[in-house]
Amino acid sequence: MPNAARARPKPANLRPDHNGTQRAQFESNKKKIYASQRVCGICGQAVDFSLKFPHPLSPCIDHIIPVSKGGHPSDLGNLQLAHMCCNRQKSDKLVQKVEFVQQKDIISNRELPQSFDWKNL
Repeated sequence: MPNAARARPKPANLRPDHNGTQRAQFESNKKKIYASQRVCGICGQAVDFSLKFPHPLSPCIDHIIPVSKGGHPSDLGNLQLAHMCCNRQKSDKLVQKVEFVQQKDIISNRELPQSFDWKNL
């Protein structure tokens, strides 16, 4: 029998963090994230750890840079806490975080009071 006939086909979606070499490290890092993070890295809302799968707001781990886009499957720097629904909605997209910078109070003539009692100076 030729080698090609005996070779088993590989599953199309075999990710190393699901069934392979990175699984143990992923599980270890998942425990660290669950112990240290309390806020969804995607939406910024609190994550309720009492909710369990398949609840949409149950906690899960999100790959910041998706594995399909070249992100490391088990690196702690590439993992964050997320709600399951947020993670599903993000899917394999890259999301850029927008940080809000508080503007300084700028005083200009447009900020002055509209009326002033000039007679009583």
